[in-house]
Amino acid sequence: MAQSVSSTGAEDTFPKLLDRNARIWGERPAIREKDLGIWQTWTWAEVREEIRAFAAGLSGLGVAKGDKVAIIGSNRPRLYWTICAVQSLGAVPVPLYQDAVAAEMVYVLQHAEARFAVVEDQEQVDKILSLSDELDVLEHVIYDEDRGLKDYDHTRLHPFAEVQENGRKALQADAATGAALDKSIAEATGSDIAVMLYTSGTTGRPKGVMLSYDNTVVSARLSCEFDKLTEDDEILAYLPMAWVGDHMFSYAQSYWSGFCVACPESSDTMMQDLREIGPTYYFAPPRIFETLLTTVMIRMEDAGAIKRGMFHYFLGVARRSGEKILNGEPVSFGDRLLYGIGRLLVYEPLKNVLGLSRMRVGYTAGEAIGPEIFRFYRSLGLNLKQLYGQTEASVFVTAQPDGEIRADTVGKPAPEVEIRIDDSGEVLYRSPGVFVGYYKNEEATRSTKTEDGWVLTGDAGFFDEEGHLRIIDRAKDVGHLKDGTLFAPKYIENKLKFFPNIKEAVAIGDDRDFVTAMLNIDLVAVGNWAERNNVSYGSYQELTGLDQVCEMLAAHVAEVNKDLAGEPRVAGSQIRRFLILHKELDADDGELTRTQKVRRGFIAEKYEPLITALYDGSSQQHIETEVTFEDGRKGAISADVRIVDVETFGLDARREAAE
Repeated sequence: MAQSVSSTGAEDTFPKLLDRNARIWGERPAIREKDLGIWQTWTWAEVREEIRAFAAGLSGLGVAKGDKVAIIGSNRPRLYWTICAVQSLGAVPVPLYQDAVAAEMVYVLQHAEARFAVVEDQEQVDKILSLSDELDVLEHVIYDEDRGLKDYDHTRLHPFAEVQENGRKALQADAATGAALDKSIAEATGSDIAVMLYTSGTTGRPKGVMLSYDNTVVSARLSCEFDKLTEDDEILAYLPMAWVGDHMFSYAQSYWSGFCVACPESSDTMMQDLREIGPTYYFAPPRIFETLLTTVMIRMEDAGAIKRGMFHYFLGVARRSGEKILNGEPVSFGDRLLYGIGRLLVYEPLKNVLGLSRMRVGYTAGEAIGPEIFRFYRSLGLNLKQLYGQTEASVFVTAQPDGEIRADTVGKPAPEVEIRIDDSGEVLYRSPGVFVGYYKNEEATRSTKTEDGWVLTGDAGFFDEEGHLRIIDRAKDVGHLKDGTLFAPKYIENKLKFFPNIKEAVAIGDDRDFVTAMLNIDLVAVGNWAERNNVSYGSYQELTGLDQVCEMLAAHVAEVNKDLAGEPRVAGSQIRRFLILHKELDADDGELTRTQKVRRGFIAEKYEPLITALYDGSSQQHIETEVTFEDGRKGAISADVRIVDVETFGLDARREAAE
C-alpha cells in the first residue's frame, strides 16, 4: 500500500532522505542487481548500513567536505551508494561516462580537481593509471570488481569491499566516527552542491554543471508528485550514470519516493533483465525505442504468414483506436471489441516481449522521437510521454500531463517551471531546478543564465494554441537555404530515422542551394533484410555499397520528401541528394557525443570532401577516414562512396514560382 510522503523541511539532502527511507520503508526493496544470473536485493535499511560503512571508509582515506570524487562505471549498486556516501561527507560526486576513452576523461578529472575516484573494474582502473602523469591531484582509486587487479600496485588502489569493511570496523570501534558522520549529514543544507555533471560537449569542452540539493531534491519531489510515483514503483537503471536523466530517475526520484532501482547484469543482458523485472516506470531515449521497434519488425518478417498477417491486421486496429482508448476518447463498440481481441492475441504478448507489461508511465527525451514511433507504443496501451529537459534544469523543463499527450509537442511547463520565448524564437526557462553555475566558468554561466534566473536553452521553439511547447531544433542549427527557405536539420533527420533501416542521419543545407543528407544504415535491420533475400555481404562497408541498399534508402528519402512537401513551412527543404556513409558515426571517433548527439561542426570538417561532392554533381567520392578501435588503437578505412539523386515533390515548381 503506497504511503503519502511529504517533506518535513528537514529532509533537504539525499543522505537525510536515506535516513527517512530506512525509518519508513526499512524492509522494502531499495535496489537490486543481477549477478551471475541471480537477482540480489537490498532493503532501504540495508542500503543505509552499506552507505554509512563506505562513507566512514572514505573518510578514513581522507575524503572531506568540498572534495570532488569521480565515479566511473556501469549502473551498479555500489556506485549509486558511492554518490550518497560522498554526499554524506559533504563532498561532491562527479560521475563520468564509463565508455569514454582515457583522453576524454583526463579533461574532466583535471577540471573537477578530483582527489578520489571510485570505479567499476579493471578497464576503468587502467584508463586512470594511463593518465597518472597528468592527474597530479588524484590520490586514491577504489574499485568494485577485483578481477584482473591482483598483481597491480595497490599503494593507491583499494578494493571497495576493503574500504567499506574498514569503515564498518571504525563505526563499531569508535562512537565518534558515527557521531562525526551524523554531524556532517545534519549540517548539510539545500544550498550545498549535491552533484556535478558534465555536459556532453556537443560544441566544445564539457562544462561542469553544479546542481544543489535545492535543485535536485525539489525537482525529484515535483516530478514524483506529477506522475504519482510511490514506493510501489520500480525502474531499470541502464543509462549512463554521468547523464542527468539517470541521476534524476535512478537516484533522486528513488530517494524521494522510495521506489526500487534494478541494475541489469550487463548491457548485453539488458533486454532480458528488462523482461524479468517488468518496470512500472521506464525511461529510454528515442534510439532505444527505435531499436526495440526495429527488432519487433524484423522478428515479424521472419514469422509465418498467418502470424504475420494477424500482427499487421491488429496493428492497424491499434493505430486506429489504441491511442484514443488510452486517452479516454470516444471509440465505436466494434473497434473496442476488436482492440480487446488484439490485446489478447497481439498487444499484451508484444508488451511482454518488450518487458513493458507492467509499465504504468514511461518517458522519452534527449531528442525528438518520430511521431509514428511514439504513436506505435501508445497504440499498444503504453502510457509513453515526452519531456523536454536539460542538465542545467535538473532535467525537467516541460512534461506531458495525462490526457494531454501528443506526438508533435513536448508538453506544457513542468510543475513550478516558467517558460518564455524571446524575440529570436529561443526558449528560456526559470525553475527551482535551475543550476547554480558552471564550475570554474563564470563567463559561460553569465552567457547561459541571466541575473534573474532565466536560462537560455539554445533551442528554438514556440507554444501552440493549446499551450504546448514545440521544439523546432537547436537555435544555432536552424538556418535557411539561399532562397530563404527554413532549414531545420533535426526535424528532417528525425523523419529519416523513423525507418528501421536508417540508424543515423545528418542533414546539410544551411546557406546552400538545396538540402542533402549523409545516412548510416542500421546493420541489424539491413543485415536481416539481406539474409532474408539471400544477398551476401562481408562487412558494414560492403553492405552500404550494394545497389539494393541504395535503392531501398532512396525510397525512404523520397517518402520523407513527400511528407515534407505537405508541410508549407518546410516543403522547400526536401532532400535532393544523399549518400550512405562507409562507417557508422561513433562517439569514440568524435562524431557523436557520449549521449549520442551528432557533433555537426566536427562532422562537417571531417567529411568535407563528401559534402563537397554532394553539391558539385559528383556521382562518387573517394575518402579515407581515421577510426578508433575498441582497444584504443587508431586506424584508417577508405571507400568510394556513391552519391544518389532522389525524387522530390513539387520542388522545382515551387522554386519557379518563387522566382
